[in-house]
Amino acid sequence: MAAHRKPKQARRNPFAVRPAARTATTLALAGAATATAFNGTGAADPVLTPAQIKARVDQLYQEAEAATEAYNGAKDRTDRAREELDRLRDETARRTERLNASRSALGSIAGAQYRAGAVDPAIRLALDSDPDGYLERAAIDRLVGRRTAAVVMDVRGQLAAVDGLRDRAGRQLDDLRERQDELARHKTEVRRKLATAEGMLKRLEAAEPTAGAGAGSVPGAPGRGDGRAGAVADAAGTAAPTPRAARAVAYAYGALGKPYVWGATGPASYDCSGLTQAAWRAAGVSLPRTTYTQIGAGRRVARSELAPGDLVFFYPGVTHVGMYVGGGRMIHAPRPGGVVRFARVDEMPFAGAVRPA
Repeated sequence: MAAHRKPKQARRNPFAVRPAARTATTLALAGAATATAFNGTGAADPVLTPAQIKARVDQLYQEAEAATEAYNGAKDRTDRAREELDRLRDETARRTERLNASRSALGSIAGAQYRAGAVDPAIRLALDSDPDGYLERAAIDRLVGRRTAAVVMDVRGQLAAVDGLRDRAGRQLDDLRERQDELARHKTEVRRKLATAEGMLKRLEAAEPTAGAGAGSVPGAPGRGDGRAGAVADAAGTAAPTPRAARAVAYAYGALGKPYVWGATGPASYDCSGLTQAAWRAAGVSLPRTTYTQIGAGRRVARSELAPGDLVFFYPGVTHVGMYVGGGRMIHAPRPGGVVRFARVDEMPFAGAVRPA
């Protein structure tokens, strides 16, 4: 009988950790340690390779660029809303003045009618020395009264409409200011991340100068030199397709070495879309303010068809732009802390190109 009994199963300890769970826990703790090191809350920084630091800095530069372009778009919309609000206020003041004049005229008419209303119109007609003239004046008075009333009602309607527009513009402006504040907070956070990553990069450069120099070569974020050494080679390359494009390219050359500054459109400093906007403005072409609107301002061209003056865009979110100058190179404002310089078009993920004119 004992041979046919089922063997007893070992009772599981509910507090025991299985090997798979132990492995997952170890990986989770390792990931958390890495994350806290980037957030500045770890007890000690992990040992990161130059490649890891380069990848992190590149990611933060992209985040900073995206935040800048979003901020530029919000600021542009806010400025337009403020201009529209000022226009509505001026129009409201003018219409209110006209309305007050109409009210004054209507008051005079009403007073005259009140003073004359004590006498029955039939008696006034009988006593008037010029009955035909009285009838003509009465008809005119009625016509003027109807027209005055119509004008007053029209002005009041316009004033009500303007008041509604003014209220909506005010709400829109408040909303844009809130979004602008939110973007500014995001920009501050990205700046903090940039400072953390660049601090790590400097420490690596100080400890290992050779490795640090390699880590500093971040795609899309070239060094701080102005890149003028490439000017002669690029100038000898493909000619600009139009006189306007040539003027835009000349402006970009003139901006070499000037610093990247958040939201700047020149002439002393630029961000990426601020540089391209200023360059084409100098050529007589008005471009929108941001990368994601500039990519729609012109004729799309294939990468194989690029010509000097074309705008070249990068990253899936279209968060960076430069001006193609020939020879596979562009002039761009790369990142905070950098300057306007040359770079190769293939340094960053290509997103498209347009020819403004």
